[in-house]
Amino acid sequence: MTALPDRRRVNGPTGSTAPPKFTLDATKAQVKAPTRTRLPRELRKIFLKTGLTPSASGSAYLELEPSSNPKATSLPHTVPRSGLKLTCTVHGPRPLPRSIPFTPQLLLTTRIKFAPFATRKRRGYVPDPSERDLAAHLETALRGVLLAERWPKSGVDVVITVLEGEEDSPLEQSTKRTDGWGMMTILSGCITVASAAIADAGIDCIDLVTGGVAALVAQPAGPTELVLDPCPSDHAELRGACVVAYLQSRDEITEIWAKGDGESSDERASGNLDFEALVNNAVEAASAVRLVLVEALSESIDAKLHASGSSTIQG
Repeated sequence: MTALPDRRRVNGPTGSTAPPKFTLDATKAQVKAPTRTRLPRELRKIFLKTGLTPSASGSAYLELEPSSNPKATSLPHTVPRSGLKLTCTVHGPRPLPRSIPFTPQLLLTTRIKFAPFATRKRRGYVPDPSERDLAAHLETALRGVLLAERWPKSGVDVVITVLEGEEDSPLEQSTKRTDGWGMMTILSGCITVASAAIADAGIDCIDLVTGGVAALVAQPAGPTELVLDPCPSDHAELRGACVVAYLQSRDEITEIWAKGDGESSDERASGNLDFEALVNNAVEAASAVRLVLVEALSESIDAKLHASGSSTIQG
């Protein structure tokens, strides 16, 4: 059955186009393809803040800066690169309706939704398979962290909105690569921002879980290289990537997602690069992200203590 259009909403176009960019000399201007300027083991700067949604039990906002300065105007021109912006709200724990059968543990529900303007291709309002797949990975990552037996017949909802998502390729190559590498960075950020929001809600957990991603990058002239926190639009070819949800204090992985072909036959014979090395690098990235998460939660706790102390003195 064909869905009827919504007459009360003016839907935008399904695709997007690049606005014209005028230069001083159009014949000499060249568009420079984005390249990674960071070191292989260097992560992008992370902004993380909690308590931004007063109506929710817990909330958090995470942002990854673009790999390069999008305001650069020097020749040769560089196409602006996408970053990552996520918001997360946690609702609960709250009693389940009487119509739901008794459950001795906390019922976790996760939902990830892309804003219509999050990517170059406009997203619809109905959840698509990629969003449901990301929500399933996120639920698996969080289920091993929560102390669910402390809230029988209760439920908690974790809702993440992707305001800006990673792109698989630069703007000038947007029609050539649609292999979904950007989803892995999005999942890594979703795990971290959900952990921050759950901690802000005061829900008991066994540890703080953080997401980390590593990738195998094919070099134009040289062997395959392992990089942390890859930006898919910075690399001409990604041969494999891995995302982990890592608990540092317990040295446990609650979720792992890997894709790609991995190393070549020569590299596999030499033993320099393998799946275990890819996972270890993803764990290293998650451990580095944990430092940002702990600092953000410490600032949030200090702000709450200061606010409660000020209200006590005034009372």
